[in-house]
Amino acid sequence: MLAENERKIVACLNRDARKSYREISRETGVSVPAVIQTIRKMEEAGAIKGYIPVLNPEYFGFGLMAIILMRFTQGKLLETQQKIAEDRRVMAVFDVTGDWDSVVIGCFLDRQDLNQFIKKVLSIKYIDRTVTQLVLNVVKNDPRVPV
Repeated sequence: MLAENERKIVACLNRDARKSYREISRETGVSVPAVIQTIRKMEEAGAIKGYIPVLNPEYFGFGLMAIILMRFTQGKLLETQQKIAEDRRVMAVFDVTGDWDSVVIGCFLDRQDLNQFIKKVLSIKYIDRTVTQLVLNVVKNDPRVPV
């Protein structure tokens, strides 16, 4: 469970991770040394894994987002998921419960790029079946952890 100061600091970083320690201190009411110590502690513990910009895929030419459900055979689930995750177009790979074994979320340049990806995936030995759903409208896609 997060302490109150950690929650305030993380919420501030979620709004803008480029803020200085002084700005975070001012916004949260936590002293600058305590902000520094708290952030370092969370980084060392692996709670904060890094700082990256939140990008708009369309700006970079990725006009198509897809959700791909996958079914595997003969085991090798984790190895196959890791292989799929190496593709630069793949944003997320989830091991899930239910009728499907895995869910992959990816951004693609166009239908041809998606088609090439699906054919590549289906050529992998342990993939039995896929179902692809195109994202028509993104209502919410927020990578931040709610604190």
